[in-house]
Amino acid sequence: MAKLAELHNLFPALREFVKMGKPVWGTCAGLIFLANKATGQKEGGQELIGGLDCTVHRNYFGSQIQSFEAELQVPELASKEGGPETFRGVFIRAPAILEAGPEVEVLADYAIPTNKVLYSSSSVEIQEESAMPEKRVIVAVRQGKLLATAFHPELTADTRWHSYFLKMASEVEEGASSSIVAVGGVDSNPSSIQQPKFDLPIYQ
Repeated sequence: MAKLAELHNLFPALREFVKMGKPVWGTCAGLIFLANKATGQKEGGQELIGGLDCTVHRNYFGSQIQSFEAELQVPELASKEGGPETFRGVFIRAPAILEAGPEVEVLADYAIPTNKVLYSSSSVEIQEESAMPEKRVIVAVRQGKLLATAFHPELTADTRWHSYFLKMASEVEEGASSSIVAVGGVDSNPSSIQQPKFDLPIYQ
């Protein structure tokens, strides 16, 4: 993504889009793009768009073969969109947020299992010891009209994150009415939205 954006000189336009307060949702690599600061970067670093007051660790959960799925607690999503208070996150060579600023709302975090590799490189591999307290990392946040997830909601049949973003994008500016306009006569009451009975199996 970064190479393509640099090749086509898209960074100035993307940064201006974010600065204008336009709604943006970054998933996985998009989360890294939106962060103000990134660690664990590849050699030579990576250019960022910025705007999201957080520090992200690139490939925090490891390489492609360490991709996984996990049930995440998402009370804010459930309160706005209905459905269960959990969401199955699909993490593919995923990043994680290590630090978040005071204006960043944490929407989901993930508990690192005991003895799971936190992140690794050619020179270092850090593991969680069983005697240490549980460590949690942030995997979904919102700041104003910026939404970011370390996982891939589009790889499940649960569309609540997409609905959440669309409603977030339609919110009027701060200080004005916060009502949401339903398009085409669709009922905007979250409790009336039927959630899918079956999800898409990605990793077994």
